[in-house]
Amino acid sequence: MTSVPSSSSAARPTTVVFDLGNVLLHWDRSLPYRTLIAEESEIVRFLETVVPLDWHRQLDGGRSWEEALQERIALFPEHEALIRAYRHRFVETIPHAIEGTVGILETLAGAGVPLYALTNFPAEVFDETRDRFAFFDHFRGIVVSGYEKMMKPDPAIFRLLAERYAIAPETAVFVDDVPDNVAAARDCGFHGLVFTSPEALAADFHRLGLPVPVGMVAR
Repeated sequence: MTSVPSSSSAARPTTVVFDLGNVLLHWDRSLPYRTLIAEESEIVRFLETVVPLDWHRQLDGGRSWEEALQERIALFPEHEALIRAYRHRFVETIPHAIEGTVGILETLAGAGVPLYALTNFPAEVFDETRDRFAFFDHFRGIVVSGYEKMMKPDPAIFRLLAERYAIAPETAVFVDDVPDNVAAARDCGFHGLVFTSPEALAADFHRLGLPVPVGMVAR
């Protein structure tokens, strides 16, 4: 994991902003299709060709699900049922939380650290996801790309987060598994951590002076 160096206590972050997917929530687009498509190679082909990641990012950016689905169905009518499964079985793409990171979040919350989330996430499925996981109650605010119709790494969404919740970027650390998103946060004045594992995150938070014990997450 990499971070913005901090040599003085004044520069140390006192607020934490978390990404969600593959930081706090395990997300895998292939999971619903493991019971719908027999061959692994065909699952990979379907995800790369029929419902590619760039198409999913349009949903993150606020595009209507029905419009997006109809576009792919028009291109691949023979796969209509599988394309529609992308929506009605979306819940299966997030099977569980990443417990080590949730434990860190709960430790920070217990110490009174202000916590926020900034996520690229389709608006239509965000509420149903939030309702499944109690850790969302620890956030003082959440910015969701699908509602805002802007997404990371656009600097505008980091500015929106800071302005909406009166966060001084130099007092906050942003955690994301995508290096480009962390780089954008740093460019906007935030501290930045590229998430690789809960263990590394705990160590980096401790180094930055946040109230997370070294080794709190068992390997």
